Amino acid sequence: MADLPKDHSYYVVDKDLKSLLDETMKMERFSAKVKGMTIVLRLLEVKDDKYREFQSKLVPNIPPETIIGVRTPELRRIAKSVFESCDRDAFLNDLPHKYYEENLIHFFMLAMIRDFDLCVQSVERFLPYIDCWPVSDQATPAVFKKNHEKLLPFIKKWISSEHVYTARFGLRMLMNEFLGEDFREEYLDLAASAEGDDYYLKMMVAWFFATALAKRYDETVSFFENRRLDEWVHRKAIQKAVESYRVTDEHKKYLISLR
Repeated sequence: MADLPKDHSYYVVDKDLKSLLDETMKMERFSAKVKGMTIVLRLLEVKDDKYREFQSKLVPNIPPETIIGVRTPELRRIAKSVFESCDRDAFLNDLPHKYYEENLIHFFMLAMIRDFDLCVQSVERFLPYIDCWPVSDQATPAVFKKNHEKLLPFIKKWISSEHVYTARFGLRMLMNEFLGEDFREEYLDLAASAEGDDYYLKMMVAWFFATALAKRYDETVSFFENRRLDEWVHRKAIQKAVESYRVTDEHKKYLISLR
């Protein structure tokens, strides 16, 4: 076996390599920041100050200075452009974002991922950073629709989360994907199990049950007859169902009597 160099030059090589790797990582982080700034500049080019004021009132729980004021069609256009560019991974890995619109773009991009495993992994990574209901509600990954069996365990986990917007997202996915052909009555119990006093969570539970009354009335109405839901949720779900064109007049009249 050859003797190691007595001058320990191999340590110098290792040190130089480590230094190079450190610099490379710094450059990658810097590059991600620059690309993020580029996206912000694109957002600033299409901002609408009046729309910013409207959004600030619509989402009062986040600082108004984090809202640029960009309408949804522009956000979708930018999201598609970034998703198809070499900047995609850098943007998706650069968390947390500073602006509300960046978060919307992020979720629009996740919804474009066609591989289920990659998509759900990316969604799980992003969910803890969601801080308002519009980001939670805007996007639905198309790949979820063809992978219900694989999706369901994630939905159950999300609904049980203590993070309001993760639970809200899980409820919305249950509502969107499992009130149709793949419906089971146990999913009503799953939605009812969502716990918390947060307004945006309770509103989502009410929205779920109002939709369930429209799509699965016979299986759902007993939750109201037996008053199995939180009182506020009970009344809000009936209100939304009565306002829905998908619920028959006969059913609306009966639901009103259950208020």
